[in-house]
Amino acid sequence: MAKIAIIGAGGFGISLAIAAHQNHHDVTVWDISEEIVSAILRDGEHKTKLPGVPIPKEIRFTCDPTCLKEKSVVVFVVPSRFIRSVAQQVKPYLDGDAVLVNASKGLEEETYLTMSQVIQSEYPHHAVGVITGPSHAEEVGRGVPTSVVAASVQEAAALKIQDIFSSSTFRIYINDDPVGCEIGGALKNIIALAAGICDGLKCGDNTKAALMTRGIHEITNLGVKMGGKPETFSGLSGIGDLIVTCCSMHSRNRRAGILIGEGVSPEDAVKQVGTVEGYYCCHAAWELAQKHQVSMPITEQLYQVLFCGASPKKAVQNLMSRPKKHEYEPFQ
Repeated sequence: MAKIAIIGAGGFGISLAIAAHQNHHDVTVWDISEEIVSAILRDGEHKTKLPGVPIPKEIRFTCDPTCLKEKSVVVFVVPSRFIRSVAQQVKPYLDGDAVLVNASKGLEEETYLTMSQVIQSEYPHHAVGVITGPSHAEEVGRGVPTSVVAASVQEAAALKIQDIFSSSTFRIYINDDPVGCEIGGALKNIIALAAGICDGLKCGDNTKAALMTRGIHEITNLGVKMGGKPETFSGLSGIGDLIVTCCSMHSRNRRAGILIGEGVSPEDAVKQVGTVEGYYCCHAAWELAQKHQVSMPITEQLYQVLFCGASPKKAVQNLMSRPKKHEYEPFQ
């Protein structure tokens, strides 16, 4: 039995806690919000994020960071823009041999680092891994069959993550390309926002199929430039995560995009939906495209809509009127 800590009492954090508990591990969930922790302890579930999913009483919830001591695996499941500050906050409480795991998706806007790279920069002597893939918390928590990847440059860390969280309904493959896996997980949110905009504009299935296919092409081109392996983007953390995020109403990115396509301002859409990782990631991805000289037309048009006041309809027209080219010609 391993001692596991989950940082963040959101839907996916609780889902991972339940998965580890089902494998007979000792699990503690830490969150900064006393209101959230108190509500979970009172209700026996997270009524906002995972309504109807009972949380085993053996899983402990607390706001006391000392609970993170003597844990062999610590999983960060907080919004990407808070990863560094949380990692710094809990640093005094983590044991030196703990395996640290990122389960959040995004890029740090100031540095363009992936979330595991942010954690590694704060904890250079720890083994760091990633859990990512097509995994809506609403389904993982209810035991809907789900497959994801555990990625790390250290195989022992990936195997440990796989062993702790795998179950009959949560299948985990290991992967040695954390950079590629996280780039896929971050950038698919951008394409999902664009897919939602197409839905809001009442475009059809043809439009979304084209957007997703060309979207994974963009993601792969930038991801490889950043050190990812090409084959990673055809796997669960690439095309798999893209499909689920573009097509499901569980996706906050898609829901925000629908509102934007219907005429709601990007800022108001984000306020209505909540955490929309694609909104924050789009600026970083646009900057990275310039840095690495990778043409990313979908990302470029979404950037114009989100931050420059461009019309969603005009963005679609701009994409459809681009110069003719071979389907597999590399972006230049």
